[in-house]
Order: sequence, then structure tokens, then C-alpha cells
Amino acid sequence: MKRIAAVASLVLVAAGPVAAQQPVPTAKPPATPAEQSVLLDGVVAVVGDQTITMIDLKERALGRIQRGEVPKPANDSAERALEIETLDDMIQEELLVQKAADLKIEVTDADVSQMVDRQVRETRAKFTTESEYRTALQQASLGTPDEYRKFMLDQYKRRFLLEKVVDQLKRDGKIVPIQVTDAEVAAEFDRSKEFLPPKPATVTFKQIVIAVQPTAAAKEAARVRAESILVRLKSGADFEQTARHESMDPLSKESGGDLGWARRGKNVPEFDRWLFGGPFVAPLAPGQLSAVFETARGFHIVRVDRVQTGEVKAHQILIVPAVDSADIARTARLADSVADRLRHGVSFDTLAKKFHDYAGQEETSLLTPWVRDSLPASYQKGFGTAKAGDIVSFQIPGSSQRPDVPKFVVAQLVTADEGGPQTLGELKSAVRSDLANRGGVRRYVDTLKKQTFVAIRYDALTSKSAELTKSAKP
Repeated sequence: MKRIAAVASLVLVAAGPVAAQQPVPTAKPPATPAEQSVLLDGVVAVVGDQTITMIDLKERALGRIQRGEVPKPANDSAERALEIETLDDMIQEELLVQKAADLKIEVTDADVSQMVDRQVRETRAKFTTESEYRTALQQASLGTPDEYRKFMLDQYKRRFLLEKVVDQLKRDGKIVPIQVTDAEVAAEFDRSKEFLPPKPATVTFKQIVIAVQPTAAAKEAARVRAESILVRLKSGADFEQTARHESMDPLSKESGGDLGWARRGKNVPEFDRWLFGGPFVAPLAPGQLSAVFETARGFHIVRVDRVQTGEVKAHQILIVPAVDSADIARTARLADSVADRLRHGVSFDTLAKKFHDYAGQEETSLLTPWVRDSLPASYQKGFGTAKAGDIVSFQIPGSSQRPDVPKFVVAQLVTADEGGPQTLGELKSAVRSDLANRGGVRRYVDTLKKQTFVAIRYDALTSKSAELTKSAKP
């Protein structure tokens, strides 16, 4: 049951979630002579046929301190209390691991290898050179990169095994959440509040996204070009070759306009009418060409290749009307005008209906809180220090189909939470649920202790009082 201090945070409390990211290995301080003498023969507990050593315990406790779960003990009494609490968690974990064998629950390397590989890549990316990476692993007593990966694999397998055991026991009705009082919830919050990260600043908002529109002349030029291409195709020009030379769709151009298989509703209605038909309109047959038709993206020519139940495979050529700096400037002025109308009381819905880029599938109401720092850079800059109720307009990058043509946003902030300390009112439900679930796990583990040999050497802990408790399987 050897643990490594540098990654002690990988080991979980049985009911806890899988961590998305683990810390980079850091050097482990050398043990003092007093610690070395204790660690040589330091078995602090036996659970069934497994031992927990003083090394295991100290590294788990150190991990809790490093992660900010508990304060660093100020004296021997506090250190002993931390060790007793941590040892209890480790015994609980080991009993559940051993229960996995009875339940015939297993976790294979394949179950976790993808996550382990990602973790290893992320750790490696934190170092400039391979030499720095290997040195850091050695200093953290993690061995070679292969040994580090093997260690990570074992930790993830153990973590997922515990989760599967707890989930199975919940489904079987063996683990049932306990009742938790308001006083217990408040006490747990008070105990842990200093270790809670502060709330990040968040916003919710409504937006009108305005796409740059070409002039009527540019649209007519694009339509005429598409019509001339259609004439060439009807005269025998190769569709795929023509698409590679003429199409302006970045997603299908290189493949000769191949759109793959599509079901009704995947494309805009104008597309679906040609592929699947509509009222008084028959769908294209395999090999047929459509007429030139217009969507919000531009002018299209479609050829159907194959048809099967509910699906159509097709190719397309897209001609996009040109836009220039004058069109972009005109749209920027329009966005400012829309923002001004919104400030003067014009209904948001009225303005959105007229100006929003629904064809580009842009969202209008984003009322789930967004962490300000996680918003795209253009939104962070556009919102600046705006408060709830403020209305702002700004430019954002264009779509994947037209990355060279920006769009403009008119946004009204609905809420703007500046963040700060988390409160009991905000976390009460989550704390109650966590306590109820942990209590249910602990109550079940108490029954396992009565069925399994468990011996604890309290005399090996920081305080030297000689205590030994045992529970033996009847």
C-alpha cells in the first residue's frame, strides 16, 4: 500500500468524485532522523490482509494539507487528531476495496488508460525539456516516466474501483444517505469554509448577434457566378473538380464538395427542400442537380448522390457574396444603433427578431452563470467592468465558415456577480447532500468492520499514548 507524497492527492475518500487534474510532482523533503526511526517499523493499522504504514498515513495527511483541505497542525495534539481522522478514512477506503472482490467488481487498465495518458501528457507539458521532466520525477521519488505512468494507472484504477463499489452498494440499497440536521450542516460549513475557494465573478446576459451583410450588388454578383457554374456542370463539367476550384465552403471544398450523409433537419430548411422534398416539391433523385438557391451563407448548387431511408448523401458548391471593410463598418454602426435603441426602451425581443443572426445558430439568452474569466477573450474585453443592467456592443470573431468576417454583439447583462467568499445559504444543499452520502458510506463501513479483522496501533501516531484496538471477524 505504498503511497508517494508528491501525488498523495490522487487517493480519494471513497465517495468522492474523480479529479480532473492532478498536481505536478514536486520534490519531497527528506525525513528527519526521528521520522526515519519511526518509519522503519511503522505499521499503524491492519485491515484484513492489508497493512497501512506510517509512510502511507503521513503522505495522505500531507496531501490533505497541500490541497488546502485541512490546516497544517500547529502542535502534536493537532497532528495526532489529523492522523486519526486520516487513518479512519484510509481504513474505510481499504474495507471498500476489499468489498469489491465480494461484489466481483473490477477495473482494468483499459478502463482508465486514456485518462492516465492525458494526465501524463499534461504533467510532461509543464516542463520545457525531457531532462527537466525526468529530474522532477526523480526528485519526487516517482522514478522513471514509465514508473510514474504505472503509479498513476494504479491510483486511477483504485479510485474508479471505489466509485463503482459505492455506486453498486447504493443501487443494492446497502448504502442509504443518512438524515442530516441544519446544525450539522452549519457546523460542517464552518469547519471547511476557510478552505473553500472564493466564488469567481460571473455574468448572465442576453445578446443580439449581428452578422455582416453583403450589399445587393455583391449578392447579385455571387448569384450570377453560381448560375454560370451551374451551366458548366450541365454541360458536362466534373462536379468534384469544379467544387475544388470554385466552392467557397471551407468544410467541403477540399473533398470536392462532399457533404456526407444527412438527415432531415441537419441543414437549413432551404437545403432540406432539395434533399428531402417538401409541400408540392419532389426531392432530387440520385445524380440530379439542384437549381441555384440561396441561404444565409450564400448561393448553393447541390447534387444528390445516394438515397436511403431517412438519409441523403450529397455534394455541394457554395458561392459566398463578397464583403469588404465598408460592410463591416456599416454593421458596427448598426450594432451601436441597436444598443442605443435598447437603452431607450425598445423591446429586446423586438430587436432580436429583426437583427439577430438566427441563421448562424447564435444563442440569444445565456442565463446560466458564466465565469467571466472563462468567456472568450472578445466577450471579456467587451463586457469590461459592466454591471447588471448595462448594455454594451462589441466585435467578435466570425464563424468557422467565414473566419475573415467578424460579427457584432449587442449584449445586456442580466446579472453580474463579483464573486467572493461562498456562503452557507449558497452551499447548504450541497453540504447537506455530501454529509448525507458520506454518513451513509460510513454507516455501511461500520458493518464491514464487524466482519473484517481490523487492528489499529495508536501508539505509532504522533502522541505516544499506548493504545491498541482490534475488531475480529466472528
